[in-house]
Amino acid sequence: MPPLYTIGQYTVGNLLRWGWRPTVEGLEHVPEQGGAILAGNHLSVADELFLGATIPRHLAFWAKSEYFKGTGFRGRLTKSVLTGLGAIPVERAGGRAALSAFDAAIPALRGGDLVVVYPEGTRSPDGRLYRGRTGAARLAVSAGVPIVPVGMIGTDRVQPIGARMPRLGAGKITVRFGKPLDFTGRSDDRTSLRAMTDELMSEIQKLTGQEYVPRYAPPRGQPAG
Repeated sequence: MPPLYTIGQYTVGNLLRWGWRPTVEGLEHVPEQGGAILAGNHLSVADELFLGATIPRHLAFWAKSEYFKGTGFRGRLTKSVLTGLGAIPVERAGGRAALSAFDAAIPALRGGDLVVVYPEGTRSPDGRLYRGRTGAARLAVSAGVPIVPVGMIGTDRVQPIGARMPRLGAGKITVRFGKPLDFTGRSDDRTSLRAMTDELMSEIQKLTGQEYVPRYAPPRGQPAG
């Protein structure tokens, strides 16, 4: 585990556990060792914070590549922190650049790390669960690791979109883990990846009870419709 991540577990992690006392269900489904993908719904920036505070292993999160390219003191600090935490930069432009995140995640998974993926691709604008993108399934097939479905409940009230910090007393947080999905040996063609992703989203929906929307979430700033 990266030293900075360990420090975060004992400082920020303890603060979150003591301050909000999240309810955790199904933690036994997260492997104690070996690589796996944690794929969950995405309601708030706080999802990453409370997920990291819940699991006593290192989690490699994907972070926008822009965070690794900032200039000035703040930009260099952000880059240093994310690098120290073991975050994986991801390009949102698509194409070959976007695949660099997969190139970095596969050896991490094969080396026994846990990688966190949000199949919706962005935070839900209205609390509903949107159609998943196929990246998590593709990564699982390529790396030969299981996917553990994750359901986050209440983080959107504790830290709504736009809020800088989680708010005490704003609601109860629950973190639920489902049984691992093993897609070993499955084809990585478009039809198969779509079927695996739909199965994953169904399991996430069972954990959260969210209304499911069979279309992709709109980019930030656009109405959900």
